[in-house]
Amino acid sequence: MKLIASRIILTATVTLCAVAAVWLAGKHGGQCAPLGPSAAFGRADEPAENPVAKSMPPGEAPKNHPGKPPPLQIDKGAPLLLEEPPQSPQRKAFAQNEACYVCHENYREESFADYHARAEVGCIKCHGESVAHRGDESNLTPPEIMFPPEAIEKNCKACHDTHDAPAAKVIALWLERCQNRSSPKELLCTDCHGEHRLAVRTIVWDKRTGKLLRKPQQFGNADSRAE
Repeated sequence: MKLIASRIILTATVTLCAVAAVWLAGKHGGQCAPLGPSAAFGRADEPAENPVAKSMPPGEAPKNHPGKPPPLQIDKGAPLLLEEPPQSPQRKAFAQNEACYVCHENYREESFADYHARAEVGCIKCHGESVAHRGDESNLTPPEIMFPPEAIEKNCKACHDTHDAPAAKVIALWLERCQNRSSPKELLCTDCHGEHRLAVRTIVWDKRTGKLLRKPQQFGNADSRAE
């Protein structure tokens, strides 16, 4: 009985396969993909088709060995992941100022420096690269460019050729912040705009010549708001 049942099951299976093959042939226009391992890998007596060789120009053989992936194609024009994206001028100005903020932290939030950085103007625009000054750990080397009082207005006018502040506001700021000036004509741009001075200066240079005038050992004699 077991043998008869097995034969019945086998006959039914073969019949179902035949019916499925006829249905597929009719659905695909009479062409049916061959069943068995050769459907995916080709016939045993034919070499498998190389997709790399198929896509290459005639007469040019693929350089990779059989059974290995195709050679890596490198796009030299594509940016590397390690490369930083290009910075906008504003971001560049802020980045340049970071080297100055290592020592001059008080200018990080100072309105004068912050306003200029937002306008794409960093510290080096006015004070030069000052590489030697930044690299001197003893802090005895002056910046490349400094401004004595008589040079401040001239430098500011290089970019700001007009001044439209009302006279009443100028006088009010003079009385509030610059009582040491005997006349409004003596006011400097930095007297009213920002706090662009060190509260305590331990090292003083001659801003005209760059000559060192006072060293840190003379801290007790430091000016509170040196020019």
